[in-house]
Amino acid sequence: MSIRVMVADDHAVVRQGFQALLNYEADIEVVAEAANGLEAIRLAREFVPDVIIMDLNMPEVNGIEATRQILKENSTIKIIILSMVLDQACVSLALKSGATGYTLKDCSSDELITAIHSAMAGFPHLCREVTALLIKDYTQESGECRNERNSPLSKRELEVLRLIADGKNPKEIAFEFGVSVKTVETQRMNIMKKLDLFSIAELTKYAIRIGLSNA
Repeated sequence: MSIRVMVADDHAVVRQGFQALLNYEADIEVVAEAANGLEAIRLAREFVPDVIIMDLNMPEVNGIEATRQILKENSTIKIIILSMVLDQACVSLALKSGATGYTLKDCSSDELITAIHSAMAGFPHLCREVTALLIKDYTQESGECRNERNSPLSKRELEVLRLIADGKNPKEIAFEFGVSVKTVETQRMNIMKKLDLFSIAELTKYAIRIGLSNA
């Protein structure tokens, strides 16, 4: 019986390449393709694939949030994050959202096939670069203080940062606090300025390091 796979990536050429590669395998069949996170959620519900190859950065809904929502509806689906992003915070979020594996887009075809078979067997799969990164970051952070009281951020800014690290977008954060999206975006800019950070990935990593987020 073939392993039913769905590919979620916002680049058509990538989806087509994966489809050609995976359909060449006798025991793997690509049953659906999604161009964004919302479509991935919808198609996962419709086709119920065994394994989803999920890009991290996609429009509408990112790969991590899509993973959370898909697994909330159906925990039997296995999801492998396939991304160009090699960042400890992103890897941690992906795995804690329920992803079975995390590997880089420049991996070999053999590694991708191995990741799919490992997922089906119930074993997580991390490429060697991701494994090395997690070990390095764990070693570096083991002696760091992880207390939010040492943060230069205000209480509200810490709350906004926590929601950012949990994968919430500005509109969702604004709704939770009853403020405008512009207010949230201004708060995010102030947080970045105070921390001298320049991306959502860096903010997320900081939140994890001070113990603010368990995502």
